[in-house]
Amino acid sequence: MLNRVFLIGRLTADPQLKFTQQGTSFATFTVAVDTVSLTPSGDKRTNTDFIDVVVWRKQAVNVSNFLKKGRLVFIEGRLAIRSYETQDGQKRKKAEVIARQVKFLEKAGVPAETGELPELPETEEEEIPDLGNADLVPDTGNDIPL
Repeated sequence: MLNRVFLIGRLTADPQLKFTQQGTSFATFTVAVDTVSLTPSGDKRTNTDFIDVVVWRKQAVNVSNFLKKGRLVFIEGRLAIRSYETQDGQKRKKAEVIARQVKFLEKAGVPAETGELPELPETEEEEIPDLGNADLVPDTGNDIPL
């Protein structure tokens, strides 16, 4: 079986650094990814998907320190669907990418089209903790109701 996701997109907001109850750092952010399709008349149409991403430990700290809204990133990870219950008892599901690797594709203020290589720290693959749903504080934004 295979569960692997590759994304290239721009951050829609600055990453949010958070910590689990055990003190493990993680960062959350959303990436806007464009998809181009053809209409029945042959015209190109661009659709944008907004994909939530979670990155753990040392990479989370790097992401929160060096990435800002609008920055172009490459993400490799896996798709996860997490279920939780809201404070008022409603059941919710949330799809997100658990990043194994995040690569910065441009320096701040330097567009990727210039061909300059970023001099930002390389993020390395880390073992992603399997904390289950109980260790995370539920996110109340952009939820998919059951």
